[in-house]
Amino acid sequence: MLSLFGGDKKSRGGRHEELKKGARLKNAKEMFFSGKFPVVTTPGLEGRKVRKVLGLVSGRGFDSECAFYGLTASAIDIGADAIIGYQENVAFHPDGSRYFSCYGTAVILERETSAQAARKTIGVKSLMH
Repeated sequence: MLSLFGGDKKSRGGRHEELKKGARLKNAKEMFFSGKFPVVTTPGLEGRKVRKVLGLVSGRGFDSECAFYGLTASAIDIGADAIIGYQENVAFHPDGSRYFSCYGTAVILERETSAQAARKTIGVKSLMH
Protein backbone atom coordinates (compact mmCIF):
# COMPACT_ATOMS: atom_id res chain seq x y z
CA MET A 1 0.00 0.00 0.00
CA LEU A 2 2.81 2.39 0.84
CA SER A 3 4.37 1.88 -2.59
CA LEU A 4 1.23 3.39 -4.19
CA PHE A 5 2.22 6.75 -2.75
CA GLY A 6 5.88 6.56 -3.76
CA GLY A 7 7.20 5.47 -0.36
CA ASP A 8 9.50 2.90 -1.90
CA LYS A 9 11.04 5.42 -4.30
CA LYS A 10 11.65 7.92 -1.50
CA SER A 11 13.45 5.39 0.65
CA ARG A 12 15.73 4.47 -2.25
CA GLY A 13 16.44 8.15 -2.90
CA GLY A 14 17.23 8.69 0.77
CA ARG A 15 19.61 5.73 0.75
CA HIS A 16 21.37 7.13 -2.33
CA GLU A 17 21.81 10.49 -0.61
CA GLU A 18 23.12 8.73 2.50
CA LEU A 19 25.71 6.83 0.43
CA LYS A 20 26.71 9.99 -1.42
CA LYS A 21 27.14 11.84 1.87
CA GLY A 22 29.22 8.96 3.23
CA ALA A 23 31.52 9.07 0.20
CA ARG A 24 31.80 12.85 0.54
CA LEU A 25 32.85 12.60 4.20
CA LYS A 26 35.24 9.73 3.42
CA ASN A 27 36.94 11.86 0.74
CA ALA A 28 37.23 14.79 3.18
CA LYS A 29 38.77 12.50 5.81
CA GLU A 30 41.32 11.14 3.31
CA MET A 31 42.24 14.66 2.13
CA PHE A 32 42.74 15.84 5.72
CA PHE A 33 44.82 12.86 6.89
CA SER A 34 46.98 12.84 3.76
CA GLY A 35 47.96 16.45 4.46
CA LYS A 36 46.43 17.68 1.20
CA PHE A 37 43.79 19.74 3.01
CA PRO A 38 45.08 21.66 6.06
CA VAL A 39 42.74 22.86 8.80
CA VAL A 40 44.36 25.33 11.21
CA THR A 41 43.21 27.50 14.11
CA THR A 42 45.54 30.35 13.10
CA PRO A 43 44.52 33.22 10.78
CA GLY A 44 46.90 31.93 8.10
CA LEU A 45 49.09 29.03 7.09
CA GLU A 46 52.81 29.40 7.77
CA GLY A 47 54.78 29.80 4.54
CA ARG A 48 51.67 30.07 2.35
CA LYS A 49 49.71 33.14 1.26
CA VAL A 50 45.94 33.28 1.01
CA ARG A 51 44.98 34.06 -2.59
CA LYS A 52 41.21 34.19 -2.10
CA VAL A 53 38.79 33.97 0.83
CA LEU A 54 35.75 31.89 -0.08
CA GLY A 55 33.86 32.47 3.16
CA LEU A 56 32.60 30.83 6.31
CA VAL A 57 31.98 27.08 6.30
CA SER A 58 30.45 25.02 9.08
CA GLY A 59 29.69 21.48 10.09
CA ARG A 60 27.29 20.32 12.78
CA GLY A 61 26.22 17.02 14.22
CA PHE A 62 25.79 14.76 17.21
CA ASP A 63 29.14 13.14 16.38
CA SER A 64 32.38 15.16 16.43
CA GLU A 65 33.79 13.39 13.37
CA CYS A 66 30.66 14.03 11.31
CA ALA A 67 30.75 17.71 12.25
CA PHE A 68 34.47 18.09 11.45
CA TYR A 69 34.46 16.13 8.19
CA GLY A 70 31.19 17.80 7.18
CA LEU A 71 32.95 21.14 7.58
CA THR A 72 35.93 19.90 5.56
CA ALA A 73 33.69 18.45 2.84
CA SER A 74 31.76 21.73 2.58
CA ALA A 75 35.01 23.62 2.02
CA ILE A 76 36.20 21.10 -0.58
CA ASP A 77 32.81 21.36 -2.35
CA ILE A 78 33.31 25.10 -2.92
CA GLY A 79 36.89 24.67 -4.17
CA ALA A 80 38.90 25.55 -1.05
CA ASP A 81 42.51 24.46 -0.49
CA ALA A 82 42.40 24.91 3.30
CA ILE A 83 40.42 26.12 6.31
CA ILE A 84 41.90 28.83 8.52
CA GLY A 85 40.57 30.18 11.83
CA TYR A 86 39.04 26.83 12.77
CA GLN A 87 36.93 26.76 15.95
CA GLU A 88 34.55 24.31 17.56
CA ASN A 89 31.80 24.33 20.17
CA VAL A 90 30.02 21.56 22.04
CA ALA A 91 26.52 21.99 23.43
CA PHE A 92 25.52 19.62 26.21
CA HIS A 93 21.82 18.76 26.38
CA PRO A 94 19.93 17.75 29.54
CA ASP A 95 19.29 14.28 28.09
CA GLY A 96 23.06 13.66 28.04
CA SER A 97 23.60 14.09 24.32
CA ARG A 98 26.14 16.46 22.82
CA TYR A 99 25.89 18.61 19.69
CA PHE A 100 29.09 19.64 17.93
CA SER A 101 29.53 22.78 15.81
CA CYS A 102 32.71 23.38 13.82
CA TYR A 103 33.42 26.42 11.70
CA GLY A 104 36.21 28.23 9.92
CA THR A 105 37.11 30.25 6.84
CA ALA A 106 37.51 28.40 3.54
CA VAL A 107 40.41 29.78 1.49
CA ILE A 108 42.31 29.23 -1.74
CA LEU A 109 46.07 29.38 -1.23
CA GLU A 110 48.80 30.65 -3.53
CA ARG A 111 50.54 27.77 -5.26
CA GLU A 112 53.75 26.56 -3.63
CA THR A 113 56.93 27.63 -5.38
CA SER A 114 59.48 24.96 -6.24
CA ALA A 115 61.78 26.37 -3.52
CA GLN A 116 59.05 25.94 -0.88
CA ALA A 117 58.37 22.39 -2.05
CA ALA A 118 62.11 21.61 -1.97
CA ARG A 119 62.42 22.95 1.59
CA LYS A 120 59.53 20.75 2.64
CA THR A 121 61.18 17.70 1.05
CA ILE A 122 64.54 18.48 2.66
CA GLY A 123 62.82 18.90 6.03
CA VAL A 124 61.11 15.54 5.69
CA LYS A 125 64.35 13.82 4.64
CA SER A 126 66.25 15.28 7.60
CA LEU A 127 63.57 13.99 9.97
CA MET A 128 63.97 10.51 8.52
CA HIS A 129 67.72 10.32 9.21
